[in-house]
Amino acid sequence: MSRLLDVSPDQLTAEQTKIFEQLVAGRGRILGPYRVWIHSPTVASGMEQIGTFLNKRSTLSEREVEMVIIMIATHWRGEYVQTAHVRMGKKVGLSQAVIDALIGGAQPPLTDAHEKAVHRFAAAMIESRKVPDAEFAEIEKTLGRPGIAEVLVLIGYYTSVAMAMKVHEVPIPPEQ
Repeated sequence: MSRLLDVSPDQLTAEQTKIFEQLVAGRGRILGPYRVWIHSPTVASGMEQIGTFLNKRSTLSEREVEMVIIMIATHWRGEYVQTAHVRMGKKVGLSQAVIDALIGGAQPPLTDAHEKAVHRFAAAMIESRKVPDAEFAEIEKTLGRPGIAEVLVLIGYYTSVAMAMKVHEVPIPPEQ
């Protein structure tokens, strides 16, 4: 049973109302994790800015973003996030073979050097593995410092999303 505690619009504080209106204006509705974070308006606002950046303005491609999300959802056993982002991954062109490898913790059959570097770096971070200097230099050459920063924040952001959905036992949405 879901543990989400929705706050009706008439129960929102002034600060929550401002964030609620921003979320609805930007996304059309309040997405699952924001239903958790709205209880702390500053958290909801900050997470919305980070989430919108990562999903709309990042130097990472949509495919790369979805690859990392699937990896982190798998790591945290976040079924809701994994299900939603496997669906999204397919929509942005990830093959079933790539998705299966990401879920299985294997090396996916990637041909793009940038995607390979994103996967390599994200996998090392998720495994809590120290990246040797030579490997870091290769990743930095391909992703640049902005890409490295964005992969790290993407991992952190979607760790929080996966945990929020898992802790609050949000049911997996039906496929639309």
